[in-house]
Amino acid sequence: MKLISCTLLFAALTLSAAAQTPSTPAPAPATAPASQTAAAKDMAEAEVRKIDKDAKKVTLKHGPIKNLDMPSMTMVFQVRDATLFDKMAVGEKIMFTAEQLQGAYVITGVEKAGTK
Repeated sequence: MKLISCTLLFAALTLSAAAQTPSTPAPAPATAPASQTAAAKDMAEAEVRKIDKDAKKVTLKHGPIKNLDMPSMTMVFQVRDATLFDKMAVGEKIMFTAEQLQGAYVITGVEKAGTK
């Protein structure tokens, strides 16, 4: 019985001391420039082949898309944000980001190539 009491007392004291010890501060969140740099690294290069604003789709002949583990090819992407169409024209070279959302490949960002 004494052993159990001593063990419980030791555990209580240890927990009490740990609660009073100042904890290490949490790391600062990543700054915007670092996250923008990471996003820029995920951008893929492409040539705009066809734009269908009514269907909210664009056909791109693109290079490898690292975050999707996708090789170079020509394919159709959905464009859910219609303002992205303003940043592309048929025959133009662009840099873009894409994600797979709900089973579809979706353009999430566009820049004209060479405008970093």
